[in-house]
Amino acid sequence: MNATTDFRALGAPRFKTVVFDVDSTVTSIEGIDWLAALRDEDVARESEYLTAQAMAGEIPIEAAYMRRLDRIKPAASELLMLADAYQQSLVPGMRELIGVLQRARVHVHLLSGGLRAAIVPMALHLGVPADRVHAVSLSRDIDGRFSLLDGEQPLATQRGKPLVVQRLQLRKPIAMIGDGSTDAAVRGVVEAFFAFTAVARRENVVKVADAEAASVDDLYPLLFEVP
Repeated sequence: MNATTDFRALGAPRFKTVVFDVDSTVTSIEGIDWLAALRDEDVARESEYLTAQAMAGEIPIEAAYMRRLDRIKPAASELLMLADAYQQSLVPGMRELIGVLQRARVHVHLLSGGLRAAIVPMALHLGVPADRVHAVSLSRDIDGRFSLLDGEQPLATQRGKPLVVQRLQLRKPIAMIGDGSTDAAVRGVVEAFFAFTAVARRENVVKVADAEAASVDDLYPLLFEVP
């Protein structure tokens, strides 16, 4: 299956809603680690370590979330830079797949523990409406930096993704696609969870998945009835 696939050459979609994780799934970067790399080497190394632990399920994401934010304290200009980095780092074929799904009248949602301000511009670039982007909103601290959560932000917690999916009351059947432990946690509230391993492969995530997709091409037969 190539990236220019015409959806009319495919069979019927298997799902009415497909939910994508963002970091290391739709894009090849981890946004928080990209921001940390703007700081010194110690901050960057600590952020990468905490991210890897959280995505592998070795620690709950809330144990890492505020620690990373407090160390990075991103500025508004840096969130805009990250938005551009996201667009430049789209996984090859992902934009085309999302377009095929939408032309087949499948609802596409982005569900992320990443920062909403940086993700929405990328989503619009992909043709995904802002109201189908579910991510973490931040507020300014006393120094004008974005290091605080803007009220309740369930996606900054380990159980946030299944909670948000349940609240959204999405059209069923639903497929979730992602690379981390927080994505795998959605498995109990969707009809299928597919581990996407083109960017990062985590054995504990693959182990609980209904199937593994090592590339965007691998997703087509999982999401469509392919002749």
